[in-house]
Amino acid sequence: MSLVVYLAAGVLALSAAVLFRRPRTTAGKPSAPHNPLTASTCAAIVLGAVVFLCSAPMTLAAVNGLTGIPNFGAPLTYGLLSAYSCSLLILLINWRGGPRDRVRGLVLRSIAAYVPLIVAIVLLFSLADARVERLTDLDTYYANTPGMREMIVLYLLGHSAATVAMSVVCVRWGREVTGLLRTGLRLIFVGAVLDLVGFQLAKYTAVVARWTGHDLDFLSTRVAPPMAALAALICSAGFVLPRLLPAAVGHWRGLRDYRRLDPLWHRVGFVSTAPKPPVSWWQLPGERLHWREVAIHDALLALAPYFDDRVRERALSAALCDGHSAHQARVTSEAAMLAAAAHRAAAREEPLRTPSTYRLHAMEGSGARGLVELAQALRVPRQGS
Repeated sequence: MSLVVYLAAGVLALSAAVLFRRPRTTAGKPSAPHNPLTASTCAAIVLGAVVFLCSAPMTLAAVNGLTGIPNFGAPLTYGLLSAYSCSLLILLINWRGGPRDRVRGLVLRSIAAYVPLIVAIVLLFSLADARVERLTDLDTYYANTPGMREMIVLYLLGHSAATVAMSVVCVRWGREVTGLLRTGLRLIFVGAVLDLVGFQLAKYTAVVARWTGHDLDFLSTRVAPPMAALAALICSAGFVLPRLLPAAVGHWRGLRDYRRLDPLWHRVGFVSTAPKPPVSWWQLPGERLHWREVAIHDALLALAPYFDDRVRERALSAALCDGHSAHQARVTSEAAMLAAAAHRAAAREEPLRTPSTYRLHAMEGSGARGLVELAQALRVPRQGS
């Protein structure tokens, strides 16, 4: 079981690290560490990872051994689980937003509800007689022990309250939104239901069975842990997906455009005098694309004195005769003129006495689209230039 929960903890920690490693400033917005939504998302996911880390039998044994207190890992794990439940509520509050005073008030109410709960868990454990160390079946072994019994019920009720509240918010809010946000809310709802049925109901059933003299411990020891791990991963995906997927798609497009600019860069890069990008093993595709766009624009300006309108006009006529659209013919003719200019510049020929004043389509707008079109046109062999 330790392997399952350690794996869940690692995936959650990785999700938090990826979310935290976002650009630090965007359009005047707070950087990732100071953005309440990002901070609460990372806090919730990190707490979830710590809960799974602490709930592993190997970790519990280590904690008990370090403290010298049998079963000390129980109130530690249950207290962290309660803090995790509270962080999920705070995350949903920040995610939905609203007036700042209202958001702050709801956050404070959540904290005010769960701090006493965590204190009560610690106090109940300190008052209970739990001398026999139990690493996997503590909930059922001590289900009838005074103090421990109340502690177990209390942490389960606190977690259930947060899960139910989260499910209700997801259902209501999901009716008002669309797109990725609705998808994220649905994932959170699925994770919450799985947690309710697979983890909490299994725990409640096993504990109540002990109260009535029956043995259904396998529900608590074998069913609940993997169900909790799966539910936490699904919930985390619901929280992270709407925030990271648009950025991931943007990076993928940036990488695609960066590679599609290769034919143009290889043709004109030798005349570019733009500053080289900083050397870094970690550079986002968008940053790489930006540097390449700047360098290519600089090279096109350097090649402008070599542009020959006669080459462009011949290529334009040929493209139109071949049935190309006006736009396709224009890009094709510009590629032919650019290829001829690059060839003359590479041969160190003198610029034209009356250079063209023609402005390339790729230089008219912002973004990489025009440059990509020009680069793709250069991939086709040209004749008559």
